[in-house]
Amino acid sequence: MKEPKIKFDHVTKIFETRNQSITAVKDYSMEIQEGEFVAILGPSGCGKSTLIRMLDGIIPTTSGDIYIDGQKVNHEKKKMPQEVLRKMGFIFQQPNMLPWFTVRQNISLPLQVFALKGAKWEKQVDELLEMVGLKEYANAYPSEISGGMLQRAGVIRAMVHDPEILLMDEPFGALDELTREQMNMELLDIWSKTGKTIVFITHNIEEAVLLSSRVYVMGTQPGRLVETVDLNLPRPRQLSMITQPEFIEYRQKLERFIGKIDLSKIK
Repeated sequence: MKEPKIKFDHVTKIFETRNQSITAVKDYSMEIQEGEFVAILGPSGCGKSTLIRMLDGIIPTTSGDIYIDGQKVNHEKKKMPQEVLRKMGFIFQQPNMLPWFTVRQNISLPLQVFALKGAKWEKQVDELLEMVGLKEYANAYPSEISGGMLQRAGVIRAMVHDPEILLMDEPFGALDELTREQMNMELLDIWSKTGKTIVFITHNIEEAVLLSSRVYVMGTQPGRLVETVDLNLPRPRQLSMITQPEFIEYRQKLERFIGKIDLSKIK
């Protein structure tokens, strides 16, 4: 049987402060196959972001193991190998563009990090700019384009070195509802064209159902896996699906697991 693309095996993360120990994630396990689009859903403070920061080596695990393509990647006091890091692209909650760089220069930054040079990679930048409608803004500066355009740039910057896995930490949470819906549909289009493995973190239930094939539901105090829900909805997904009975049934099921979240109170 083929190894899962990503595997968490009873992973726990405890942060030690001067006065106390805080268990951010407790005994978390999941398996994601190559090419899957999965969502990690839960309220703020449940450890969603901690999971992917452990996955990409930003913070160490306290116990348990993480594997990518069957290779253990969480070695204590040892940096994650460059060839493993290259398999991942990280998309942040904010696009975090360097204001003194053009859009094209910002998108090309991972190529510098991984020392990828030549016509092949320049062509990759051009194709990605074209794919998300930013080709004519390639030489613009971040202050000269809209928030939605900046977020598109953030998405393709994570893809420019051709990673196999995209880690997305509530990437559209700061956008208005209309732009967010547009970005969600564009993301599905990108996924269908590239076949990349996507791990998408969100606290938005409708977004999780619309995008993913499986949802890992997390609870708080401590952050832990509450339930895994497989979504048997047809693809390609359309925004019109949100009013269909099957969609509403999944949404209500997830709401029962985590409670209805008042998004206006989440900063």
